[in-house]
This record gives sequence, C-alpha cells and structure tokens, in this order.
Amino acid sequence: MIKIVALLMLLVSFLFAVVNVNSANSAQLQTLKGIGPTKAEEILKYRKSHGVFKTVDELVNVKGIGPKTLEKMKPQLAVR
Repeated sequence: MIKIVALLMLLVSFLFAVVNVNSANSAQLQTLKGIGPTKAEEILKYRKSHGVFKTVDELVNVKGIGPKTLEKMKPQLAVR
C-alpha cells in the first residue's frame, strides 16, 4: 500500500511539475507542452547568448516560440 501511495505521489509531481527555464537542460525543457528537441536547443542557445530569463514572457524572443506556444506552456514555467 505504501508503494502505491509513493508511486501516485511521484506521478502527480511529474504531472504538475514546473520547469525553471534558467536552469533546465534540454530533456527537462522537452517535458513542456509544445517543446521538442529543436525548440529546447533554441532556448538553451538564447539563454547562453543573452543570459538568464528575467520573465517567462521573454521566451517569445526565442526562435520558434510565439505568443500561442508561450501561453500553452506558461503554467508549467518558472523563472528563478
């Protein structure tokens, strides 16, 4: 029973996880809705050349991410 509860808690944490765009790697970024390998790499390139994101809204400056994509993934994002 304890194993089942622990497994359910782990599953819920993955479903509602928030990704910090300032520290996430490519695999973590790809857990976001609408982000595949190409967009994840673009985020990493942007972060490397421009420094950390000050707000999640700054992601629209990344090649391939527009306002609609940003709105879909905004609940999953954090900037710390």
